Amino acid sequence: MPGRHAPAAGDHGTRSRGRSRPTGHDVAGAAGVSQATVSLVLGGKWEGRVSARTAEAVRTAARELGYRPNLAARTLRLGRTRTALLVVPALTNDFFATVHRGAAEVAGAHDFGLVLYPSPEGIDAAPDPFASARTALDGVIASSMAPEALTALRGEGLPLVMLDSDEGACDATVNVDLADGIRQVVAHLRDMGHRRIAHIAADVDSWTFEVRARALEEELHAGGATLVGAARGPLSVAGGLEAATQVLTAAYGPHAADTAEGPPTALMCDDDLLAVGALKAARRLGLRVPEDVSVTGIDDVALATAVEPELTTVRLPAERVGAAGMRALLAVLDGQQVEPARLPVQLVVRGSTGPSPSGGLPRP
Repeated sequence: MPGRHAPAAGDHGTRSRGRSRPTGHDVAGAAGVSQATVSLVLGGKWEGRVSARTAEAVRTAARELGYRPNLAARTLRLGRTRTALLVVPALTNDFFATVHRGAAEVAGAHDFGLVLYPSPEGIDAAPDPFASARTALDGVIASSMAPEALTALRGEGLPLVMLDSDEGACDATVNVDLADGIRQVVAHLRDMGHRRIAHIAADVDSWTFEVRARALEEELHAGGATLVGAARGPLSVAGGLEAATQVLTAAYGPHAADTAEGPPTALMCDDDLLAVGALKAARRLGLRVPEDVSVTGIDDVALATAVEPELTTVRLPAERVGAAGMRALLAVLDGQQVEPARLPVQLVVRGSTGPSPSGGLPRP
């Protein structure tokens, strides 16, 4: 005769006909624990109450049975939808796609749904993607956005976690250490003799790009280098091409001899897309990279290694940013005080940077 929790022959067929989905009782039976233990483990509240071994046994049983919690019942019981909204400026950018991957992994582990929503402007008011966002969401995570742009999404009192954004009116922030990334780039260029540097900036009025510009100015001043040119362009390869062409043409044009500083030996770009555009601009003007001018970016997206020479850039931990943002939101929902997080970045040196040109100035 079958044991108390073991299904008798044919039980699985009966379940498929009469009860289409396994229950918490089935999981408890398979794992040899109580339903209360199943609720603690699958609700993410088992630590300190249940052993790690028991928790893993419950998760394994749920996975093997194909158990899915009754979210409608849980929503009624807890007053939550267990759904978060991730707002990003673009869906086509590798950085934001990786942020989403990190957030989605943590959300899934805690039985949360994650809705991805693009708001391309990033600084203007984002339209509400739902008829009533306040009743459809438990919280909002926003990457590279202005907090005031999220008023319509957030509603009154809806928790907000900001990623790579100003520590403004929000419940928690997760940022990358952009200022340190700029310091690493400037130190790298300075070590190779570069003293005349131009800034190819993103034409986006947001906190994250303000940080980059401010850090660059401070580091150049502290290191004895000079900003010999700057231009802003849309956050795209075409934008970088246009901005870098403007800077390089001014440096190597007919009036170049009138400038005391001389042309830039390096172009520091706010983003890898801009940097790839700068590579194209240099090549079209007959300049060699890095022999005549070095180029750097920020992000380390896939495009950075798809060009020749490959791009020296600052690697931002996008997946860790997304994961930390989702964990911060979960903590806020549990009533915890969340300290601001600042994740480290890493300079990745590749072929687009080299020693500052010596002797005569290159001429296209």
